[in-house]
Amino acid sequence: MRHETIPSTLFIENRARLKSRLPAGSLAVVNANDIPPTNADGSRIPIPNSDLFYLTGIEQEETILVLAPDALDPKLREVLFVREPNAHLKTWEGHKHPKDEAQALSGIKEIKWLTEFPAIFHRLMCELEHVYLNTNEHNRAVVEVETRDARFVQQVRAKYPLHDYRRLARLLHELRVVKSDAEVALIRRACGITGQGFRRLLRTVRPGTMEYQVEAELAHEFIGHRAQFAYNPIIASGANACTLHYNQNDQPCREGDLLLLDVAACYANYQSDLTRTIPVGGRFTKRQREVYDAVLRSLRAATKAVVPGKLHKDWQKESEKIVEEELLRLGLLTPRDIQRQDPDKPAVKKYFMHGVGHPIGLDVHDVGLLKHPFAPGWVLTVEPGIYLPEEGFAVRLENTVVVTEGEPLDLMADIPIEAAEIEALMNRGAKSPRSRR
Repeated sequence: MRHETIPSTLFIENRARLKSRLPAGSLAVVNANDIPPTNADGSRIPIPNSDLFYLTGIEQEETILVLAPDALDPKLREVLFVREPNAHLKTWEGHKHPKDEAQALSGIKEIKWLTEFPAIFHRLMCELEHVYLNTNEHNRAVVEVETRDARFVQQVRAKYPLHDYRRLARLLHELRVVKSDAEVALIRRACGITGQGFRRLLRTVRPGTMEYQVEAELAHEFIGHRAQFAYNPIIASGANACTLHYNQNDQPCREGDLLLLDVAACYANYQSDLTRTIPVGGRFTKRQREVYDAVLRSLRAATKAVVPGKLHKDWQKESEKIVEEELLRLGLLTPRDIQRQDPDKPAVKKYFMHGVGHPIGLDVHDVGLLKHPFAPGWVLTVEPGIYLPEEGFAVRLENTVVVTEGEPLDLMADIPIEAAEIEALMNRGAKSPRSRR
């Protein structure tokens, strides 16, 4: 566990919220993720199951959480099953949670070894009627490899075909989209580390710098603060920025180019998401500055629109209208383009083709039912952009914000974003000011 210990009260409260939504006679099970394989006998570091972490704070592989609020035996109403530590595991894999440690991390009193799970689970299945099993129900998920949860669903349904099976993911989506103060604090910490990384790279980017060298500066800063990349970093210079999910990161940053940086830190499994666009040579050209300021105005207007009661689809339309006005001002669209556009293919999509933002939390594209209106506690990214492949550059700006009862809370408000501030920071210490083309 790289990060500092999180107070178990967070996970105790999360479980309480879930149990309050379970009908009488229910049983819910959440499994850890599989260890991701590579090739031959290789494997990667386990990626914690977000739902399991949300409910327990446990990141260890093969862990199983069982919630059965109406179990006849009070000791079986909340049980965590973990691998039993032994000398062999310690030699080959390192530390595994003893029972007292698992108790302290999760706030669950009843910790049992994984070998005890089959008998206890069978006992609970004989008592209870409604079985909540978990799957990945993110609306953009591409699930091609069978997960541990998916295998468990098949095994349980085959052995106990007459139970009433229900979807746990739906309940967890409703819960996880609203962040507690403790969760917002963790996201804020990830945002702070992200800001430190951004300020670091502003001191190092120069014409001739390679994209991967920029990535290395960020990795140094993130790892030094007990964090990691929240997602594959996008370090896109020049026309590379017109590829939305550019991950190559192997090209030189040239004088006159803009460098789009969509990169952020993850701390304690809580994600942040930032995008900035900077001039490689330390100064924006007149044209680049016009487009940059247009995107910055769009970001601020879209951020103000993140208010309780608004539906995501309406926010998207409003944001597209904001960018459309900026495109008209830039001469990239004309009133005639707007009049003649296909409503299903609005003209703005030529230059701004993606969503304006998404929920964020334990996952970068976090779970949540977007048919529900925004509510206090939602954490969202705001990320408008304008993409100009014909001109060889793009500008995207992105901050992470919290929906509140009043004005949205921008968790990245202190990270440089004004063009003049970015230029000043990039030129600090330079022997002579870099010229504006």
